[in-house]
Amino acid sequence: IFKKNKLPFLTLCDQNLTFSNRLILNQHPQTPNHYTLVLIIQRNKLKHYVFLFPGRILCHLEPCGAAEVNQAVEAAKKAFINWSKLSGMERGRVMIEAAHLIEGKREEIAEMEVVNNGKSITEARLDVDSARLCIEYYAGLASTLAGQHVQLPGGSFAYTCREPLGVCAGIGAWNYPFQIAAWKSAPALACGNSMVFKPSPVTPVTAAMLAEIYAKAGAPEGLFNVVQGGQETGSLLCQHPDVAKVSFTGSVPTGRKIMEMASKGVKPVTLELGGKSPLLIFKDSDLENAVKGALMANFLSQGQVCSNGTRVFVQRDIFPEFVSEVVKRTQAIEIGDPLLESTRMGALVSRSHLHKVLGFVEQAKKEGATVLCGGEPFVPSHPKLRGGFYMTPCVLGDCRDEMTCVKEEIFGPVMSVLSFETEEEVLRRANDTTMGLAAGVFTRDVRRAHRVVEQLKAGSCFINNYNITPVEVPFGGFKTSGIGRENGQVTLEYYTQLKTVYVEMGDVESLF
Repeated sequence: IFKKNKLPFLTLCDQNLTFSNRLILNQHPQTPNHYTLVLIIQRNKLKHYVFLFPGRILCHLEPCGAAEVNQAVEAAKKAFINWSKLSGMERGRVMIEAAHLIEGKREEIAEMEVVNNGKSITEARLDVDSARLCIEYYAGLASTLAGQHVQLPGGSFAYTCREPLGVCAGIGAWNYPFQIAAWKSAPALACGNSMVFKPSPVTPVTAAMLAEIYAKAGAPEGLFNVVQGGQETGSLLCQHPDVAKVSFTGSVPTGRKIMEMASKGVKPVTLELGGKSPLLIFKDSDLENAVKGALMANFLSQGQVCSNGTRVFVQRDIFPEFVSEVVKRTQAIEIGDPLLESTRMGALVSRSHLHKVLGFVEQAKKEGATVLCGGEPFVPSHPKLRGGFYMTPCVLGDCRDEMTCVKEEIFGPVMSVLSFETEEEVLRRANDTTMGLAAGVFTRDVRRAHRVVEQLKAGSCFINNYNITPVEVPFGGFKTSGIGRENGQVTLEYYTQLKTVYVEMGDVESLF
């Protein structure tokens, strides 16, 4: 897709819809590491052409209204009829083929994700790998859906079976666009459902690539539809009478609204929301691993990760040494062109978000925090990148629990470092939050590790590592950080409904 003299196109919406979208990507002749993206939207014979350069608008999309959402849901309903009747093995074969196609297009998808989101090409490749592995994993589980047999008196018995829900709505976030589309669609399709997916309007592109891949793999037309749009389009999906379930990744306030809309139709929801997660580093930790863990807990995807351990609690005995090493390594993070192999931090997702993150740093300084490094706008040396939304990764010292930077989710490359004395103290402080998505602990004492994790009020906990998300393991939060789980075998329960059947083998014993 990035090779010269080739002009591939990508269908963004199902063929049943009243308009078609095409993407054409060309290498810019004067800047070989930068690309021009032309998005053609045709509806009622109107076309819009928008070009991408770093720091400028990626594309304009005409949002799907009620008519388009209805058509997408109707197409998904039709696809569901036949898809749900296939055996799990048959569905799994289609999904395995989709995984193979992703593997073959790994570099193309990763490069497009860089253009789509701004993260480094190294991270984008890992996101594509995670998406592929997720689809492979649920392809294998598709044939394992089973119920229970219960023997009852007199030879009677009952059994249960898991049945698909129908049309599921997926609403994605902008920090992991392709990966989230796969994490939501894979379990849904494995269970026999169809899906209408709405990516974030900030990162609309790569979810459409996944739709094309599913189609090429042999999925029925309309099985995985992509609708573009913002809040209104999402509301239409959540409140559509033929949508059986909503799965959403995003902020806590938006999650509350989605839950409220879904409740009017008594629809189940999966909500993967925000976090303000603690990372506890005890004095007996392997310092090298603890430092690397703290960097992974704060600076992946420019800090735009919901599970990030942004409250780093360090036992006082090792506090100076730890902070010194973290600052040194943070200052060494290479920022710049996300398509270069050497880059480890790309651009934030938008100008408004950059200003929001920088505003948190300014607020922290006003409240008494010390900027140990970073926290400033960054201007790359390449002239074509100078309009990009870059900032230097930031470490804040002299933090207190009541500070805004410690209490609120920043969603950017900002680490708050705090000291503690005792295990009891740090557990109380770590759990003092309304959110509970993730938490981590570094220690050589295995008994302490399990004792601490048992008391941490978070859904996804890490011992001597951080931000590791194998698809075989459930991911999700406690408290306001969400409901339900993504990944792992348990997620099949969130995309199916349980039917109980009683079988009488004797005569009816009537009271009448």
